[in-house]
Amino acid sequence: MMSNNQGTFIEINLKSLENNFNYIKSIISKNTKILAVVKACAYGSDLVRISKFLEKLNVDYFAVAYISEAIKIREAGVKKPILIFHPQPNNFADIIKYNLTPTLYSFRILNLFKDSLREKRVKKYPIHLKINTGLNRVGFDSNEISKLITSINNDDFIKVEGVFSHLSASEDHLETEFSLKQISLFKQSFSKIIDNIKDEPLIHICNTSGIINFPDAHFDMVRSGIGIYGFSNKLNESNSLIPVVSLKSAISQIHDIRKNDSVGYNRAYVAPKDQRAATIPLGHADGISRAYGNGKGFVYIDNKKAAIIGNVCMDMLMVDVSDIDCEEGDEVIVFNEKYTAEQLAESAGAISYELLAGLSQRIERKFIN
Repeated sequence: MMSNNQGTFIEINLKSLENNFNYIKSIISKNTKILAVVKACAYGSDLVRISKFLEKLNVDYFAVAYISEAIKIREAGVKKPILIFHPQPNNFADIIKYNLTPTLYSFRILNLFKDSLREKRVKKYPIHLKINTGLNRVGFDSNEISKLITSINNDDFIKVEGVFSHLSASEDHLETEFSLKQISLFKQSFSKIIDNIKDEPLIHICNTSGIINFPDAHFDMVRSGIGIYGFSNKLNESNSLIPVVSLKSAISQIHDIRKNDSVGYNRAYVAPKDQRAATIPLGHADGISRAYGNGKGFVYIDNKKAAIIGNVCMDMLMVDVSDIDCEEGDEVIVFNEKYTAEQLAESAGAISYELLAGLSQRIERKFIN
């Protein structure tokens, strides 16, 4: 194995991103739009580069959680509409300034946003309404729809460009009945809104798992986040989606550990026999939390699994390489398209979203075009 010690870096495969986008596109109607979710630094990759690449692929819409993310890609030249999932009142001036689309999810937010529009003398500003159908996070409840319609029709400050909801467990086949109830409640709510306002909003409820598992609920637009980055919660889709992000590192040093020697902080690991331990420049400051320590998490060296031993440090972790033929400087695969982030996340009771979104921005990003 070649010892070229490149340190720790994230590799982002844009061809895989294009494959995943085209796959999502292939399983929806030609008339259904695609919204790409690029929040959390495009799920731990690169917000600007991913967004600009997706815009070249002719994605219809973007979504982020917070306004700072939207401003970053708007200032980078992204022209497509950008939906803010969770806007806050102190952001309203910048939302208008940067031509962003806020989600209005409560009467407080609705009224405060109208106040901002009134102050700036702006009318018919595009917004999306969020309907709560069971996730119970944010959104107007079904018993508030009549009052919501009255507020919409009271003036002409807002234009209802979209109405959406969010499925709670679209990936869980044991919860199919609940998902269908959510879809049914959403239909009742958006039908009532459409019948009583002048606008013709885009209707959307499906996330990636919803796209795959509930094709009858694709409506006017679908939202894909984790799917675009290569993950699906339906096993038979795994061959169609390719993980976009790989995390790689290299062995900094190898230690011969004697029986009863300890490794790492708090002497959390005590060797039961003579062993070899490799140190890797990657730690919980980079997104590999302490939950992966003490034999739960693992990396791959020379295509062999090496368990993490001891506590994960802030900038380093140690793995057992007793049975692996390796040298200092050799490549370490934390996860890639073969040894996936999903598998590593599951080892610590986490999910791929959490692992990817937690990757530190201090890690160098490299792109495969």
